Amino acid sequence: MILILLTLFGLQLIQSRFPVIKLLPLDGYYEDSQIPKFSLKGWFDGSFQETGDKFLNDHFGFRSFFIRLNHQWRFSFFNKAKTQWVTVGKENYLYEENYINARYGTDFIGEDSIAQRMYKFKSLQDTLNQLGKKFFMVLAPGKGCYYPEYIPDQYHREIGTTNISVYRKYIEKWDLNCIDFHRYFIDNKETSPYPFYPQYGIHWSVYAMHLALDSIVRYVENECNITMPHIYWDEIIMSQPDKFDSDISKAMNLLFTPRSFEMAYPKVQIESDSGKTKPSLLVIGDSFYGNMYHLGWDQRLFSNYHFWYYNKEIYPENAIQWTPTEGIDLLQEIMKYDIIFILSTDSNLPNLGWGFIEEAYGLFF
Repeated sequence: MILILLTLFGLQLIQSRFPVIKLLPLDGYYEDSQIPKFSLKGWFDGSFQETGDKFLNDHFGFRSFFIRLNHQWRFSFFNKAKTQWVTVGKENYLYEENYINARYGTDFIGEDSIAQRMYKFKSLQDTLNQLGKKFFMVLAPGKGCYYPEYIPDQYHREIGTTNISVYRKYIEKWDLNCIDFHRYFIDNKETSPYPFYPQYGIHWSVYAMHLALDSIVRYVENECNITMPHIYWDEIIMSQPDKFDSDISKAMNLLFTPRSFEMAYPKVQIESDSGKTKPSLLVIGDSFYGNMYHLGWDQRLFSNYHFWYYNKEIYPENAIQWTPTEGIDLLQEIMKYDIIFILSTDSNLPNLGWGFIEEAYGLFF
């Protein structure tokens, strides 16, 4: 037993110093700690020991394996997720708590707040329309509303006033430009030939994203009276979920990839842009549009295309270096684009636009 223990500890020390066994890195964001530099000041104030302890904790041998083993144990035997904010629902459907809150209205911000924001949106919509630009919003479905039947019993409560219901009230009252995918995908959940939402992912499916993109293009065509290139597909491949459709389970860092029902993956093609119009586009959106952005099709359908992630980071400039929206000339940026829209899932409706609506309104009014 002593020899076995010494061998195991020896292997761990060798692996930490000379990683002879290649292990899969952990998914998700984390800051890699560095070897601390020795100094007398650091020694006596304890910062050297604190930094060294963190480095050793982050780099001991087989660390990623043991983390995955721990996460797998909790998930398989106790239906628990070690990942922050993730909840394991019935039949192992995965949720994030903010989508459950959106389902029951526990994140409701009040009708006055929504009315004020939508009044500003209406004012911007009319003003930009006079300037020859189209401004609209896109509402995406959240998993709590799409799969309420799998929400764990401990979260069940009476459904109160929800943000989405009050937003819809003012969208209809003031005739605001909006594509309501939240309603569409939920209403067509039972009749769709392919799943709009995965079991182990938090965002809409790759198939749903392509349907949404096609609808956005056709909406812009109709509103602007133009003809744009279209995406299309003649074949759909069914397979186990890919990285987009299993983003939560990947972030959970399990030892084994959980099996799920098969998801649909269109073999997408794009029409020639010869003789077609490609308007310039600015999107202010959350991670639901972030996944769509990474599909790469928008950049071939629109010109001068930019995506502002949570109204904080600018893409595609961000592919080279982190480019913040803070400090830019917002009026000058708005005037660059023919089409501007805000895309948000229901869990982000308490802060729809992430300040863009209020900042833009302040420029014109």
